[in-house]
Amino acid sequence: MKSESNLAAQAAENLKKIRETKPLVHNVTNFVVMNFTANVLLAAGASPVMAHAENEVEEMVSFAKALVLNIGTLDDAWIASMVKAGKQATALGVPIILDPVGAGATKLRTEAAKRILAETRVALVRGNASEILALGGGAAKTKGVDAADSVDAAAERATGLARELGVPVAITGPVDFITDGRRVLRVANGHPLMGCVTGTGCGATAIIGAFAGVDSDPVSAAATALAYYGLAGEYAADGAAGPGSFMIRFLDALHALTSEEILHGAKIREG
Repeated sequence: MKSESNLAAQAAENLKKIRETKPLVHNVTNFVVMNFTANVLLAAGASPVMAHAENEVEEMVSFAKALVLNIGTLDDAWIASMVKAGKQATALGVPIILDPVGAGATKLRTEAAKRILAETRVALVRGNASEILALGGGAAKTKGVDAADSVDAAAERATGLARELGVPVAITGPVDFITDGRRVLRVANGHPLMGCVTGTGCGATAIIGAFAGVDSDPVSAAATALAYYGLAGEYAADGAAGPGSFMIRFLDALHALTSEEILHGAKIREG
């Protein structure tokens, strides 16, 4: 296991690699966040593409370094596209990051997330506490697509789920929790204003996709991505008048944040 200083160094190195190689991140994501997600990835230095048509997803994912599947706005056609893209990514060894938006809120969402997990080789699931509890078969408290459970309440279930499925899990909250069922990392970067802007959670998933495109260890990729993302939130909040100005400052911070600043500002710890 890497020390905290080594993990911060890994975060800095991963960001450097993203800006040097501009990995293509293929997103099959929801209508609400498409523009913001694309801007988040561009600001970080990655190359986003939003492609959800069933007759092109296999071809598109063949060019990508990561595939992000986000179930925020679902219908049967979108589910079919996600599964088809996921199967192609599995065949090609492209890491899949799943965001089970609203799992536990409706049967459609919960079953879609479980189908993707069953039929593709997901590299990591990123969700809020309630979504992870629902996937793990626990009783989750949801408010639509928002969490009503704490990260600590879902941590044990997430560890069991990671072991059961062989898929690492990242729960985002005031302190993010990342585990593969054996290793545990926590990330304390971030700011409350991040929860006041639609799409910041989905953007976090997309950033994990970009980091997974340059870091083959999904636990490390998730922790370092969330440290970078959260640190940008801290920088953006300094001087923001509210959610509107914060959103613009956040994109600016993602773009301006340096590897040196991450090296000194990342708050990643073990256990």
